[in-house]
Order: sequence, then C-alpha cells, then structure tokens
Amino acid sequence: MPVGSLLPFVVSPLGSGSGAGGGSGGLAPGGGVSGLLGPAGRKLSGFRLTEKFVLLLVFSGFITLCFGAIFFLPDSPKLLSGVFFQQPPQPPPQRTSAGTGLQDEEDGGRLARIREEHERALREAKDTLNRPPDQIMREIQEEKDRMWEHGRGTAAGGRLIPRPFREPIGVVGKEPADPDVKEKRDKVKEMMKFAWDNYKRYAWGLNELKPLQKQGHSSNLFGNIQGATIVDSLDTLYIMGMKDEFQDAKDWVEKNLEFNVNAEVSVFEVNIRFVGGLLSAYYLSGEEIFRRKAVELGEKLLPAFNTPTGIPWALLNMKSGIGRNWPWASGGSSILAEFGTLHLEFIHLSEVSGNPVFAEKVMNIRKVLSRLDKPQGLYPNYLNPSSGQWGQHHVSVGGLGDSFYEYLLKAWLMSDKTDEDAKKLYYDAVQAIETHLIRKSSSGLTYIAEWKGGLLEHKMGHLTCFAGGMFALGADGAPSDKTGHHIELAAEIARTCHESYDRTTMKLGPEAFRFDGGVEAIATRQNEKYYILRPEVIETYMYMWRFTHDPKYRQWGWEAIQALEKYCRVEGGYSGIKDVYATHPGHDDVQQSFYLAETLKYLYLLFSDDDLLPLEHWIFNTEAHPLPIIQKADRTIKSIEK
Repeated sequence: MPVGSLLPFVVSPLGSGSGAGGGSGGLAPGGGVSGLLGPAGRKLSGFRLTEKFVLLLVFSGFITLCFGAIFFLPDSPKLLSGVFFQQPPQPPPQRTSAGTGLQDEEDGGRLARIREEHERALREAKDTLNRPPDQIMREIQEEKDRMWEHGRGTAAGGRLIPRPFREPIGVVGKEPADPDVKEKRDKVKEMMKFAWDNYKRYAWGLNELKPLQKQGHSSNLFGNIQGATIVDSLDTLYIMGMKDEFQDAKDWVEKNLEFNVNAEVSVFEVNIRFVGGLLSAYYLSGEEIFRRKAVELGEKLLPAFNTPTGIPWALLNMKSGIGRNWPWASGGSSILAEFGTLHLEFIHLSEVSGNPVFAEKVMNIRKVLSRLDKPQGLYPNYLNPSSGQWGQHHVSVGGLGDSFYEYLLKAWLMSDKTDEDAKKLYYDAVQAIETHLIRKSSSGLTYIAEWKGGLLEHKMGHLTCFAGGMFALGADGAPSDKTGHHIELAAEIARTCHESYDRTTMKLGPEAFRFDGGVEAIATRQNEKYYILRPEVIETYMYMWRFTHDPKYRQWGWEAIQALEKYCRVEGGYSGIKDVYATHPGHDDVQQSFYLAETLKYLYLLFSDDDLLPLEHWIFNTEAHPLPIIQKADRTIKSIEK
C-alpha cells in the first residue's frame, strides 16, 4: 500500500550473499563445509567443495605428523595426556611386583588409541573424497539441520543462530466448495495470468509495464534496481499455483537481481516491495536464493539509519550509502508512514539472518517516538531525523501516515501478541483518531478526516480505506467492551469506501473523496479523480469477509472485478484511469507492480476459504506480502524488543 500518490515454520535468512546469512553468527544456510568447521572453516568459504575436502585431508595428515613427532619426545605420554587433552588428574596406580609395568601398559594403550583414531580419520577423509558431490552436500545439510534444531540462543560472535525452514501453514488452500465462488476465484487467477504474461512479453526484467505502449515503465522510486513487478508478484504466483511462472521469476531473481546501484532509491518502497516480496517468497517456498537476496538488500539499506536520531532517511544511494530526505518534506523531515513501515520486514530479517542489527534499528525508532509528546495523542506526518522533533502538525491516516498505524497493530500480532508496547501504542493511537479525526456525514457515512494544525480537512483518501481492514484485524485485542465497536467501525469504513466506488461512472474509486460543499464520498478536484489500480478498498473487503462472512463483501469485490475488466483491461495488460467520473476511460498507461502484489491477491483471497493463509498464522505487510507470525516458542530476538 504505497504512501500517498508518490508513491511455526519460520527460519533461515532470506538473505544476502556476503556474510548476510550468518557470517560469524554460526551455521548459516548455504554455508557448505565452512558452516561445520567453526571460525577456521569459514575461511575456506572461497573454495569449491572438493577443494575444501582436499584441504581437510592435508590438515588431517599434518596433525598426524605432528603427533608422530611428539611420540618420539621424552616422556611424550605425559605431554599428550597433560597438555593436549587436559584429562583430569588420576589417582596414582597401585604398584605391582613388576614395578611400573601398569603405567607402561596404560601409556602404550593410550598411544595405540590415538594412532587408531587418526588412521580412522584419514580413512574417512579418503572415503569422503570418493563419494558423489550431491551425497556429500546432502549429508552436510542434514548435519546442519540437526545442529539448528538443537541450536538456540546466541552463537559465536554474538549473532543469533537461524532456525531451519519448516513447511508453512495454509499456503495452498482447498478449492471453494461453492461452484460460483470457485468460478470467481478462477477469474481472478486468469486476470493475474493476463497481467503477468503481458509484463513478461513486453517489459520482462524492467520494473513495470506500460500496457498501451507495450514497453517497460521505470520509476525513480527504485533507482536503478530492476524487476519490481517480478519480486512483487512472487508470492501471488506461488499462492495461485502458477508454478511455471514462479519458476521463471525465481530464475530471474537468481541471475539478474542486483542491488549495488549508483542511484537513489526510496527506502520505504524498496523495503515493502523488494524486501517484503523476497521474504515472503522464501517463507512460502523455502528457496534459499530469496533469503540470501533479502538479507543482502537489508544490509544495503542499513546506512539509511545513519542519522543523529536513528530515524532513517527517505532516500538512499545504494552504492555510496549517502541518504537524504524528500526536498518537499517539511524542512528536511522524514515521513511517518515511511520510517514507520519498516518494522515487520526488519524483524524478520533478524529472524532469518540471525543478525539482531535489523531489529535493533526499528526498535530504536519505537523508542524515539515513545519519548515524543503527541499533539492531542496524534502522530504528525513529519519528523526531523536530526533534531528528533516533529515538523508541521499535519496528521493523516491516509497518505504520509497510513501504514505507520497498520504496523503498530501488526507488530503486536506478528510477535504472537507479546509486543505489549506496540499494542498500547496502537490502541492509544486509535483512540486519538476516533476522538479527533473520525466523523459522520449528514447522511450517516463514517469517514476519517485529515488534521492540519487543529483544523479538519473533510477529505478521505483511497489509501485511508485500508483502515477498515485494520480496525477489523485489531478488534479482538481491543478492551472487551470495545471489540464489537471496532468491528462496527470497520464495517462503516468499508461501506463509505464502497460508496466512493459506487458513485463514480466506472464503479472504481477516486484517489480522494470529500465530505464538504454539499457532496459526500465524491472527488471534487480534478487531481483527485484518478484510479491507479489501488488495492486498499479490496483489502478491507477481504478482512471484513474473513471476520464476518457477510456475503455483501464478496458481492462488492465482484463489482470491482467487473469494473477492472471493463475499464482497466487493455490489449497489453491493465492500466490505471485518469478520471473515474468520465464517460470513456482515459488510461494512464501504467500497470503498477502493486496491482499484481496486492489488488489481485486480495481478490483471490476474498474468494478463497479461510484456510488459505489463515490470519492466525500470517500477517500481511503493507504490500500484501504474507509473513509468518513469530511463535513464542520460536523467537530468537525477544531480548531485542525489550
């Protein structure tokens, strides 16, 4: 859910190449033999597998030679037993008539055992070299898995030991029993295939598709990083069972996805789309390449936090590590929804890499915000990363603020409801939003206004429509007397957002709609009448269906599908609309990556049974990438969050 118009079963890192998957942190996936040899073995990581075993053989021979030399030193048995093996002191042997015969017998037996052990080690090394490479790799992986299963706590070097990949829950749901529902879900899958096939045909490897011109589309949000649609679509392809398409996407990621680009990127957008997409693909499929790439990218983003407060820059040059903020953002401020929408992904980066630095960065953001006074309990959209003070007092649950509130709730849920700080921050924020921003129109439509220095602007953005789903998702954790109220509030927001769709010519919602000047849920300004394939209204329908099973939400979703097919589908893919109130559509000629990542995924889930990605096991990031809830028994970073 990109900001504004600018815009268990868990484990191993979805990480980076150079040391991201564990480095000095113990046994990292993909570590080969070096993962089993400790610090000395890691220095062999630059060699091929067969070369490592040759070195191991030479090393064993060297040790044998050393011991052989020791055997000829005076009193060598005492040297061996006392210095090399540090055996506990033994009571003196009882003398026999043979004087020291018992001592000689023990020394000789010890030397024989040592020689036997080294001869056995040499035989095993030779046997290893004669085995097929795939058998060697299989045995190494089995050994690593055994060590991971028993490895909890902190590994050498202070880094955490990642856990092995486990089969995720609810990745493939059963077919809907109702043939009408199945037909609608199949239609969504066909829409995904059409969007994907056209992207692959005309824009493969580029960020997005221009479906009218049938060529690639670039955005400065990603700098020179390419493949946004590929990475954003990975989990949607997997969930829909599009195996061939998923394999094509995986192959591209493995061969072509690069992050060392000499250009500025949006930290927020790269995080939610690329980091989130790679993490989700790893958790769904278990493919190691996604873990490595995610951690690699996470490490590339870390310099963005090099500010006096640790509040990250909005923009970062991926090669130089130099950051800055958007020049229009309130005197060089960072934006609430951007620096507040890193938590889920960075917590999981620590989970899969074993490196706590990612979690530490986002927990520091929490600490900075906790120390600040909030005007009327609200969070302004701008915060200066140098002074640590708020910028202009503009508050929005839509663009510039939206996903910050979403991530407070989801941080608590993703922690298996152990992150009590996030829970308190979320429900306190919702209380302030209800008091100061939520209003009813004269006809009874509930909407969330924007707050500018104490004055309300009676405008609600399409982005704000995610809040219906958020209120529904958070209802269960509200005080007992407020649970029903939160569900009612969610339903009212869903109805208002549906009205914003229904009151247009094309039955697709505008970018923003107003409740003033005698209008309700209608866009009155030309620059607010466009629709760019956004998912937020569909997202709320999906959550409301999951929590209420009221059939109207599926009906509303089907209305949206029909409108998308009628007005947004063109020969080369899907395009946004410039004016949803016009008689004939004028297309903006962009198939946004989030259309495949979010809009189509939420529609598919809306027409699926609840056992597909069940909400008790999965949390969706703001780009609709599912991440697993970190079960209490499996947590590796609990101490970081305190």
